[in-house]
Amino acid sequence: SFDTKVFLKIYLYGYLNGIRSSRRLEKECLRNIELQWLLETICPNYHSIVDFRGDNPKALKQLFKLFVSFLKDAELITGETIAIDGTKSRAHNGKKSNFNQKKIDKHLAFIEAKTQEYLTALDQNDTQENSTTVTNIQQKIERLKQNKINYELLEEQLKATGEPQVSTTDPDARALLVQGQVVEVSYNIQSAVDDKHNLVVATHTINRNDKNALSAIASEAKKNLNLETFTVLVDKGYHNGREIAICKDNNVTTIVAQPDQGKSNENGTQPEYFVTKFIYNKEENTYTCPQG
Repeated sequence: SFDTKVFLKIYLYGYLNGIRSSRRLEKECLRNIELQWLLETICPNYHSIVDFRGDNPKALKQLFKLFVSFLKDAELITGETIAIDGTKSRAHNGKKSNFNQKKIDKHLAFIEAKTQEYLTALDQNDTQENSTTVTNIQQKIERLKQNKINYELLEEQLKATGEPQVSTTDPDARALLVQGQVVEVSYNIQSAVDDKHNLVVATHTINRNDKNALSAIASEAKKNLNLETFTVLVDKGYHNGREIAICKDNNVTTIVAQPDQGKSNENGTQPEYFVTKFIYNKEENTYTCPQG
């Protein structure tokens, strides 16, 4: 077997040169003079490279943490002000292979209606003795029955896991809001960056939006840098009272952009009840609503 140092060299070389594909890394081992020198002409196949990454997630995370400590010792990181943001990365799972309860209910209702339509057509064909049409309709009904079973299994999976969504290709991927009203089945890569030289000090991947992500990535940055306290900067997507409170309890000062005022519509906040219309009494620490 190959020494793990060989795979670590390949992993770091791929990271530094933006090569993520294991097949491309195998190709580079064969043709790239730099890698031939680095690996002493050893050329593992792509599957071994994949296995190394899959088998050693904790060790690779620890390696990153060790490197961040080295950067801090070299005074390339101050650890005073850290900015956090998320990047959506599209999963292999398409929208058609992502389901929630509402989508499953819609499909089951369609199957029910279509089945009833075919059964009615069968009754009409009984009098016409058209065997070819009858066979085709029966095949369609069988296909609908199988589809119904598949959707019912997905429904059971949702209930068993307690998750709001289920993805059939990438089980961990979720439908996330990417930009404005655009929704894609994605992962959300969280990164924390030190302000001195814009160096990354913490990173992890989640399958939810930024609103519930602040405390976890802030805590990871704090552990990686072994800090007592620091200031974190985030945009309005992270504005969540619970998450900010957790950061405060962990001695992390949070500066977060204020989200836009709620829009007025028949289902939302009416203009007369915007926050600005409530009167604050500093002495009693109370608010008086527009109706007094």
